[in-house]
Amino acid sequence: MKTATLAKLASRERDLGDFGNALVEAFSSRPRTISPKFFYDAKGSALFDQICGLPEYYPTRTEIGLLRRHASEIAECVGEHADIIEFGAGSVLKIRLLLDALPTARRFLPIDISGEHLLAASAELKKDYPSIAIHPVVGDFTRPIALPSLPVDGRRVGFFPGSSIGNFTPDEAQRFLRQAAVLLRGGGMLIGVDLVKDPAVLHAAYNDAAGITAAFNRNLLERAQRELDAELDAEAFAHYAFYNPLLQRIEMHLINMRPQVLRIGDLRFPLQEGDSLHTENSHKFSVEGFRALAVAAGFRPGRVWCDPDHLFSLHWLDAPH
Repeated sequence: MKTATLAKLASRERDLGDFGNALVEAFSSRPRTISPKFFYDAKGSALFDQICGLPEYYPTRTEIGLLRRHASEIAECVGEHADIIEFGAGSVLKIRLLLDALPTARRFLPIDISGEHLLAASAELKKDYPSIAIHPVVGDFTRPIALPSLPVDGRRVGFFPGSSIGNFTPDEAQRFLRQAAVLLRGGGMLIGVDLVKDPAVLHAAYNDAAGITAAFNRNLLERAQRELDAELDAEAFAHYAFYNPLLQRIEMHLINMRPQVLRIGDLRFPLQEGDSLHTENSHKFSVEGFRALAVAAGFRPGRVWCDPDHLFSLHWLDAPH
């Protein structure tokens, strides 16, 4: 990139914020890629809630089925008087299945990047679970984040559902799990992990007939229009999702279908037909492969629960002192 453009980027860095800076960096690079965490503004979070109810999208209903079916066994692993920390809590729906089985849970700390969505969902949760102290934390759990101080005698238990671990690169997944193992030492973590399966099932899940996943993907660009006054034709970008068997992951892209110029402030990014923005990876795992990843990060794998069709898994991981 030319020096003048770099100077412009540096001068605007503070004004654009995390999302704007990430978008500028993405369109300034080859290949163009951006973190999927930026999907989750208020509209993106609402669209994802719709995705979770789609008939093609098996992960949510399968994981909920596992949580319901094995709630008492999971509660035995969690133990008494736990402080529960949920990473990427979103609508805090799945935690209800755990809290119903954990009458002695002391506190619940849901962390999510979408503040408006999290605070509204947490307010509803407080009404239904008045005996549990609920402290929503707005922030990016992949970075160092200030949590409310926890009692020194508290048992910390992490909850990371939805197979969000699959959105990380392998290095990022290892880094997150290492950080979690330290944060939760003496306790443990319950984590949802999507499994390797028939690619046709995966293709349907990420290319739903109603087009909700396409709208969710494209909302990233619409968010740029809303928050950054970006000038572009978001409707000219096609949703494209496919399974990469060599890397065992779904990839999601936005493909520009006509020549146009993206404008963010005084920055200009010429886009040609066929140019791609890589918006998400969703890695799939074998049970044995994920357990090996957890061991390398400092956890001690415990019980595993899978559905009869072997679509999805829940893992209990002990976090040794």
